[in-house]
Amino acid sequence: MPLTDDNARSDALAFAEAIASFWRRRLGDRIFGFYLLGSLAHGGFNRRYSDIDIGLVAEEGAVNEADIAAMRAEASAISPGLAPKLSLFWTDRGFSVGRFPPLDRLDYLDHAVALIERERIVPARPALADIRAYLSGVPFANWRSAVDRFAALATLAAEDHKPYLRAHLYPARFAYSWLTGRMASNDEAVAFLCDRPPDGLDIPLLEKALRCRRDAADPDALFADRKKLPLQLSACGQMITGIPS
Repeated sequence: MPLTDDNARSDALAFAEAIASFWRRRLGDRIFGFYLLGSLAHGGFNRRYSDIDIGLVAEEGAVNEADIAAMRAEASAISPGLAPKLSLFWTDRGFSVGRFPPLDRLDYLDHAVALIERERIVPARPALADIRAYLSGVPFANWRSAVDRFAALATLAAEDHKPYLRAHLYPARFAYSWLTGRMASNDEAVAFLCDRPPDGLDIPLLEKALRCRRDAADPDALFADRKKLPLQLSACGQMITGIPS
């Protein structure tokens, strides 16, 4: 049977349940909750391009690097094919340690689906200023580096397919969150921008990239558009500073 988004999502859910069982055994009563995040929670899971995003909230000091390494080993034993897609966001009651950036905190607040929940921890909601400060920092710098690299490529290697497509879709997610202070799927972000196109942002290119993702296709048809990525970067830079990047 050919792999579809629906049966790939079912496999990913079963995998996430197995990882939840690992953390239940590992932490016992020290775990507050374990959640689906990202496209498994808010829709749009893609058989080829989606990660398996999960969130873990536990008592302070309950999670360390050895625990995370053990989770990685368990994930590889459960499913060597799905383990590389696993993305863990984790923190304590105060959301003061670990890895849970503001956008993923929004995802937790608005979309999380509980697989384990002893106590629902509700952190302060990041304000629009917090979201903009975060977006204009490391995420924008990382995207700029990816744009510089991809715009200069002569050929597109297979291992670059996923990050290359993400580089094309990132301005939709960036602009949506910058303007609204919320987090959404690629589909929702592109639809929003079609109705409210920011100055300089190439919306047809975003729609083309979204079709590629929906079809789980190779992004080779987008390769000729790599020279447009700096223009997308400039449009988003304009949103940050008022000066083209």
